[in-house]
Amino acid sequence: MPPEQSHESSAGRRHRHLSGAESENAVTVFDTVQPSIDGVADDLEKTTKINTEDNSQEYVSGVKLGLIVVSVSLACFLTVMDISVISTAIPKITDDFKSLVDVGWYGSAYNLGSAALVPLTGKMYNHFNLKWTFLVFFFAFELGSALCGAAQTSAMLIIGRAIAGLGASGIINGSFTIISASVPLEKRPPFIGACMGISQLGQVIGPLIGGAFTTGYTWRWSFYINLPLGAIVAVPLVIIHIPEQIAKQSPLRVLKGLHRFLDLIGFALFAPSVIMLLLALQYGGNQFPLKSSQVIGLFCGAGLNAVVWAFWNRHKGDEGLIPTSMVKRRIVAISSLNYGLFMAVVFGGVFYLPIYFQAIKEKSAILSGVYLMPNILPQILTTILTGVLVPKVGRIPPFALFAAATTAIGSGLYGTFQPNTSTGKWIGYQILAGVGQGFGFQMPLIAIQNDTKPEHLAEATSLLVWAQYVGPTIFIVAYNTLFTSSLRSEIPKHAPNADVEAIVAAGATKFRKLVSAEDLPAILVAYANAIDHMFFLVAAVGVLAFLAAFGMGWRDIRQKPAAPGTSNDDDGSSSPAQA
Repeated sequence: MPPEQSHESSAGRRHRHLSGAESENAVTVFDTVQPSIDGVADDLEKTTKINTEDNSQEYVSGVKLGLIVVSVSLACFLTVMDISVISTAIPKITDDFKSLVDVGWYGSAYNLGSAALVPLTGKMYNHFNLKWTFLVFFFAFELGSALCGAAQTSAMLIIGRAIAGLGASGIINGSFTIISASVPLEKRPPFIGACMGISQLGQVIGPLIGGAFTTGYTWRWSFYINLPLGAIVAVPLVIIHIPEQIAKQSPLRVLKGLHRFLDLIGFALFAPSVIMLLLALQYGGNQFPLKSSQVIGLFCGAGLNAVVWAFWNRHKGDEGLIPTSMVKRRIVAISSLNYGLFMAVVFGGVFYLPIYFQAIKEKSAILSGVYLMPNILPQILTTILTGVLVPKVGRIPPFALFAAATTAIGSGLYGTFQPNTSTGKWIGYQILAGVGQGFGFQMPLIAIQNDTKPEHLAEATSLLVWAQYVGPTIFIVAYNTLFTSSLRSEIPKHAPNADVEAIVAAGATKFRKLVSAEDLPAILVAYANAIDHMFFLVAAVGVLAFLAAFGMGWRDIRQKPAAPGTSNDDDGSSSPAQA
């Protein structure tokens, strides 16, 4: 049946009934009545209602679609930049707050806030208005950024990072959901690719902005910069109508049954498990010995809570915090696992390469950001390249395997860095890792989108985004624990007379003032060795991502999607879809 065009007002049209056999398969779309401000943008575009044999849905086109994509892409850009912007500011922050042992928390607090809430975001977008839910998350992100900029203590900075992370938890998932609601499936990949490409620019711009502000003014503007840029994101989304693609109950009715719709009990069981695990990783080998009762108790508490949550989640089924049907889908589960491990490898370099350049090479914060360019620019180029190659090749695992292998090798080569490492080596190794990272960013999302029915896409994407946060959250703390414990053990080997705790507490740049000229070369070797040990762990995580890539589905994605009620197996055959 050819597409039908409709120019009716979305505010005046509550739903559209189809006749005949078509109505049996149609999905009725209820449009939320938008405030009158939506009329400001009515002349920007025409709304297209695309009618297929399976459903009738309202989509967006023209300038209005362009503004939506730019706004959500910029929002993703800010969330990614907020992760990388701190990398070049960390050494100065540790100097100001005398908080080298908190380095892991500056990244993990952000990811912890995101990881704790991400499983809920898919359900929130399924039950509440898409646009306003997104804007609430974005406001929380902006509030956290303001708190970080105003922080007077390391603890306040960590709290601000956690609040910003809570906001970020719904931004990436919400951006993909908004694009999916605005664009038909067959036209979606270029827009999602553009969103991911723009967001990855945050990794390029972030270290440079952080370095520039830290060197020329203050690291606080690394966070304040999000406020004016946030206005550019919010204004178009406030005035533009975004269509709802599934029927939703009234907000009041959802609020009355909030505990059932969002599984708040599951969330109350799940979040403490993650927090206790991170505390155990952070404290072990730093504040307390690994065999101490405090650390062992936290590990046991995390494990016990996780077991209770797992039984509860299974009892709730698809109404649980993480829908069981999503976990049972092999491609969804393994792609999420691959992405969590892969992003943990990426963040290892983002956080510790600047420490190498500033602490050992004695470069400024802004130069350490510039020195990351050999890693980040290839990411951008190969991310764009994969958007072209994947539809032609048709298979995802070859790209994911190449990405994980190359990234793991590059990270392992980082583990050879010493004070006298040549420029050619640290540039070449970063290029190698950057190429691999660019090939891997899109693969899990493409795999999931080709394995998931549209009505489950928001929840499947939320599982992927959750893995993106929880993987780095756990491993960044593990990296920092290994780094600081290695530093404490390496310093006495190379400089027996040095004050180990004073050097560790001084920060990544001010420790030079505490050691004599005779001991400095030995301390630099100890610092380099500690960073090397950490990068060997990063490489090991990359190997795990490589193994997970084998399970991401070998079906040719160029094949016609399966009919409703079926799912495509790896060989292209159709089988009944899982519940």
